[in-house]
Amino acid sequence: MRRVCFLLKVRQDRIEEYRERHAAVWPEMRAALSEAGWHNYSLFLREDGLLVGYLETEDFEAAQAAMAATEVNARWQAEMAPFFEALDGAKPDEAMKPLTEVFHLA
Repeated sequence: MRRVCFLLKVRQDRIEEYRERHAAVWPEMRAALSEAGWHNYSLFLREDGLLVGYLETEDFEAAQAAMAATEVNARWQAEMAPFFEALDGAKPDEAMKPLTEVFHLA
């Protein structure tokens, strides 16, 4: 199982709404993530908007592609895009660039 960590930046003026949206993630979005192979998926949000995402998956690229093929993900990404800084035209899920793991204690 591969561990994946990524960073994004939530706009300061949208942090509270972002929290609210993630307190009620659509059931069909949750199901799609699970079916696509996203396991132990967590998001951590710092007060300044730094978002840290973590997930485990067999194949991150395949898991991303599986989500990209779903209608629910297209709707979710369209709604979430305005919450983020510096996407440079990408959808939020396309801007998730995995960090390099340098240490792991099992």
